[in-house]
Amino acid sequence: MRCRRLPRVCRLGFVVDIPDGRAGIDAGLVQRLLARQFPRWAGLPVTPVEVDGWDNRTYRLGDDMTVRLPTAEGYAPAVEKEHRWLPVLAPSMPVPVPVPLALGAPGEGYPFPWSVRRWLDGRTASPERVGDLVAFALSVADFIRALRRVDADGGPAAGAHSFYRGAPPGHYDDGTRHALAVLEGRVDVARAAAVWEDALRAPAWSGPPVWFHGDIAHGNLLVDDSGKLTAVIDFGTSGVGDPACDLVIAYTMFSGESREAFREAVGLDDATWTRARGWALWKALITLAGATGPERSDVQRHVVEEVLEDAP
Repeated sequence: MRCRRLPRVCRLGFVVDIPDGRAGIDAGLVQRLLARQFPRWAGLPVTPVEVDGWDNRTYRLGDDMTVRLPTAEGYAPAVEKEHRWLPVLAPSMPVPVPVPLALGAPGEGYPFPWSVRRWLDGRTASPERVGDLVAFALSVADFIRALRRVDADGGPAAGAHSFYRGAPPGHYDDGTRHALAVLEGRVDVARAAAVWEDALRAPAWSGPPVWFHGDIAHGNLLVDDSGKLTAVIDFGTSGVGDPACDLVIAYTMFSGESREAFREAVGLDDATWTRARGWALWKALITLAGATGPERSDVQRHVVEEVLEDAP
């Protein structure tokens, strides 16, 4: 059967409804792929998850599994990367991460690899659901520290597969400067340009390459009914390199006391924080420059303001 429920996509702080069938992927395709490649699961119900991502479409398979399919070619390299490395990372993590169960191949007109994983309970984090942001910030910092401690030898070096998370922020210099030009009069462009220049000039990561998640965002952090962190999902932009990109949540979700608690607990130097402000600013600026609605604009303008206020 084809499920008629509409999943809701939470992306960069706003929510939109996207019908089953986005990027040519629907529940019927998932069922056909399962029937051909993993017939032992073919009889289980397939339903879109309530909160979906953008890089991948995710379906719940029965009660205990999910099926995850990239929506475009650029996201496909993450499938085999996660299948290879999540079992390596998982034992060292303080909370559960996705457990790969099977690696699917292109088929039924679908051109990319795909995966079957263990279902993880929880709801996406938000300040309202978390409640105690300081405690939550400490738990996120604990996860990032644990990730950095995992042996990075042989891990995937930052690059195209991670959308250059873990690399120096200068890879996105052209896009940032274009966004600054577009946003003249809407944000403090001079101050933002100065913060961006600081990020470009900051000393590079001086330690050995370490594991980074690449997208520590509220939509990838699951919490229980009490607001406690219960799982971290979506390692598609993960890799080995500079961990500055994992600090962006300091500006997108934390502020004041919670940001200070996070900063102290995560244990990274000032240069890394300077690059982190650059990462947060880049993403907020390019999203704001392309925003089409007031809600999305307000979210990203707030992030820009938080970054500028935090800068020396």
